Order: sequence, then structure tokens, then C-alpha cells
Amino acid sequence: MDDGALLSFMAMAVGGRELSTELGTFEILFFRSLIGVFIVGALLAQSGWRQILSKRLGVHTVRNLAHFAGQFGWFFGIALIPLAEVFAIEFTVPVWTAILAPLLLSERLTRGGITAIVLGFIGMLIILRPGIAVINPAALVVLAGAVGYALSHTLTRRLALADTPLCILFYMTVIQLPLGLIPAIADWVTPSMLMWPWLFVVGITALSAHYCMARALAIADATVVVPLDFLRLPLIALVGFLFDAEALDWFVLGGAMVMLVGNLSNIWGEEAASEKRSDCKQFS
Repeated sequence: MDDGALLSFMAMAVGGRELSTELGTFEILFFRSLIGVFIVGALLAQSGWRQILSKRLGVHTVRNLAHFAGQFGWFFGIALIPLAEVFAIEFTVPVWTAILAPLLLSERLTRGGITAIVLGFIGMLIILRPGIAVINPAALVVLAGAVGYALSHTLTRRLALADTPLCILFYMTVIQLPLGLIPAIADWVTPSMLMWPWLFVVGITALSAHYCMARALAIADATVVVPLDFLRLPLIALVGFLFDAEALDWFVLGGAMVMLVGNLSNIWGEEAASEKRSDCKQFS
């Protein structure tokens, strides 16, 4: 199932790069949501529309404003900087999530979480190399988008306690539809016939990537899923090399590896704490 997520993320990146040659970022996001509305609507027609009657519309709204910001940063970066750098910067999402979760969900910041934050910032500095290399403004936009993704992920955990995944996807597509359309009108470009297959690729994989990742986490241990997710970086670097002649930046790979170690230490720490709590309950 995680293979589906890997393929979906890479296909979405390639599709976004192709679309950026003709369409603006806001217009790409509009069509992504438009296609998603039809797909989610078809799924709801089979499973029932009553599940969209959520009592947390305010949380849905904030969550999708943050997710839209994350999507904008991701697609904006795809058009302007190497694909591997975009994916590597995206690996800072768990760092920002570790910071936001104690603030928004009242979760305790563990030693593993602190380690993930510290190594995450070190990895980010290795990738961006401030003071050593000129930082591309697009990389900062991607980084800001990663913060948006982290806020979105944190709020999704709150919504998942009461709402179904389809309900969350429904409000994601419906709320983000006008967010992409309104700013896109000012610089509208009618997509050529060559762009429509890529629009469908982006619209479909945007949903399938998140679905496959959620399923992978449901059926496999996070210590297995997270390293497999890291394979996105070397694979997308290979895609960038083959199709766009993008050279592999070893600083990007090294920084991402440092962040991976931090993320895994956080997961191992949480699992150890969970086992300890389970043992205490067993002998209490």
C-alpha cells in the first residue's frame, strides 16, 4: 500500500512540473480540487452522504486553509527548484507537527520529540545552507508550506476522532475549490489538450497518495512506513535526473537523512513509552 503512496507522490510531482509550464499554481490547485470533488462525490454516493454532517466546520475550515497553504508551497516549489529539494524540505513536516501538537492537542513533548525537532532543524540547515549558499526564495515558500502541512496534519488528527476520512476529504475539496479559483481568475489560462491528462494525474494522485499512506499506517508499523516513505527522495531525485537533468545535491540527501533519524527516534520513543504504559496497566 505504501508503494501506492510512493508512486502517487512522484506522479503528482511530475504532473505538477508539467502543468507549471502552462498554468499558474492557483489554477493547478483549482483543477486539483475540482477533479477531487467529482471523485469524492462518487464515493459518497456509494457510502452515504450523511457522514458529511460534521459538527466541526470551523476546524475543517482552518485545517483546509493550512492545507491549501501547504499545497501552494509544494506546487510552487515543484515549478522552480529541483524535485529532490522540494521532497527533502517536505520532510520537515514532522518537526513542525511535533511543535504544534503540544500546543493544539495538549500532547506531552517527549524526549524523542525534542530529538526529532533538534535533528530536523539541523537537517533543514544542511539542506538550505544559509550563509554558505544563496537560498532560493522558492525553497522558503516550500518551507512555509511544510508548516502549513504540519498544522493541517495536526488538525486532521483532531477531526479523525469524530469524522470519517471521506468527510474530511469532502470538505478538503469543497473548501479549497474557491481558494484556488478566485486568485486564478486574474491570470486564467485555458488548459490546452496536452495539459488535461496531467490535470487528471494530479487530481487523482492527490487523493490516492493520502489514502495509501493512511492505509499503510493502519496495517503496518510506523517504523516500516516512515523509512519506505523516505524512498520518495532518491526515487524523485532519479526522476529529476532522467527527465530534467537535475544533478543530485548531496547536501539535500544528507540533510534529509538527518531528519529521518530524528523522525525514527521520535517513533521509537513513542512505541517504547506505549509499551511501558501497557506493562504498567497489566501489572497494576
